Amino acid sequence: MKLFLTGLLILAAGYFLYGSIVKKIIRPDDRQTPALTSFDGVDYLVLPNWKNMLIQLLNIAGIGPVIGVIGGILFGDIVFIIIPVGCVLMGAVHDFIAGMMSIRNNGANLTELIRLTAGKHLYRIFSAFLVIALLLVVAVFINVPAKLSSGLLGGGNSAFFWSVIGIFIYYICATMFPVDKIIGKVYPIFGALLLLGTAGLLVMLMIKAVQDPSLLVESEAFKSKMFTASDHKPILPLLFVTIACGILSGFHATQAPIVARTIKSEKEAFGVFFGMMIVEGFIAMVWSAGALAIYNMYPELIGTDPNGVLAKITNTFLKGNFSTVVVLSVIVLAITSGDTAMRSLRLSLAEMFHIDQKPLLPRIMLVLPLIVITAGLLFWSNKDGGSFQKLWTYFAWSNQVIAAFALLAAAIWLFAQKRPAFIAVMPGMFITFIVATYILWISPEHGGPVGLGLELYDAYMIAAFIAVCTFAWAKVRAAELEDKFQNNADLWKKTEK
Repeated sequence: MKLFLTGLLILAAGYFLYGSIVKKIIRPDDRQTPALTSFDGVDYLVLPNWKNMLIQLLNIAGIGPVIGVIGGILFGDIVFIIIPVGCVLMGAVHDFIAGMMSIRNNGANLTELIRLTAGKHLYRIFSAFLVIALLLVVAVFINVPAKLSSGLLGGGNSAFFWSVIGIFIYYICATMFPVDKIIGKVYPIFGALLLLGTAGLLVMLMIKAVQDPSLLVESEAFKSKMFTASDHKPILPLLFVTIACGILSGFHATQAPIVARTIKSEKEAFGVFFGMMIVEGFIAMVWSAGALAIYNMYPELIGTDPNGVLAKITNTFLKGNFSTVVVLSVIVLAITSGDTAMRSLRLSLAEMFHIDQKPLLPRIMLVLPLIVITAGLLFWSNKDGGSFQKLWTYFAWSNQVIAAFALLAAAIWLFAQKRPAFIAVMPGMFITFIVATYILWISPEHGGPVGLGLELYDAYMIAAFIAVCTFAWAKVRAAELEDKFQNNADLWKKTEK
């Protein structure tokens, strides 16, 4: 319990202390934002700050801080420290810089930010990768809430089918309609539901933990089944792929432009981007605590379907209708990330192919093929349990690859402005090391998908070399771009060839 409470204190202190350092480096100011300079009534428009905060929270807080941490806590209660430290030093910084880069570049999507910083060759590679990754995100964020929803409806293939249809229809509407018509209307309600469910679980956990402090400490039964390197489950790299969104998530950088286009003042950006990631870290802490408690009470659940563990957490700590409210809050987490993932995919494709998004017809023509591809992924992922696990694995891995690209762009952006770049370089090198290690080490023999299958120590050494070289290149690249800044080294000249 001490580790859990310490972790919550780290989150709070990180927001005020490290956050103030980051804010001084990024320097939000009073210049006009894209919502004012590029108003189109569809994607560019002003929304109140409180709405932007809730939209950002629900955009980024997918199932990672719930489903991810149910698996992540199996690495041990040290996760109660890793989550908040990672959230402050990596996730919140990543989200804030991604949001500010987008604001400073007229609400540009991540692909465009990669082009402006890393160049056209990496832009082309990254663009293709991002489209695939976002399709995986949409598929996962339909699959999981549909399974949870069908459970509330009594289970069975029919309930799952109609849950998928209902979520799909909502995604299509939220993707094509102006941002203030659906997302701006329903997210405040969803946000209240999410925060209510998480707060309720925290209160009940604290009451139970005071009565029995051993609930939030590794029991002997838990230790006998927890993940270890000897079982091909090393914390580095697997923890940071398993938890993903609760610590650092590249998916957030794809969502930042949605809110970057609706913010009235840059000075609101810190609370929207940095602050909401801290809130997501809090959500991850609460659910990881719930998972540890339930594993201590029912060790036989370790390694089983996380959806079943989720149901056990809510039914054990929250009774009756409130248990249903909490499950609904988790469904909300997934749905409100999936709809904006599809919206981000539409916006990214429109930006890549220069398709005007103000008329309705071009929006429809972009969304239709996305629906067909996502439906195919859903059909494949539900053939058997192994197929969905592969889908989740590729989703989680690709998520952190996106984060590595986003932090690379952020490092170049800061280096080119001659500002302290350590806030991006430090997490960027770390997550590059993580994804490189994962690709080099993972294999079916190591309990994962296809990879190179190297020994872990060899993978560590090569990955460290790759991380150092990548961010050394960022410094070199930034030196080439210094003359592409204007207006006190804050705005890019849109002349990258």
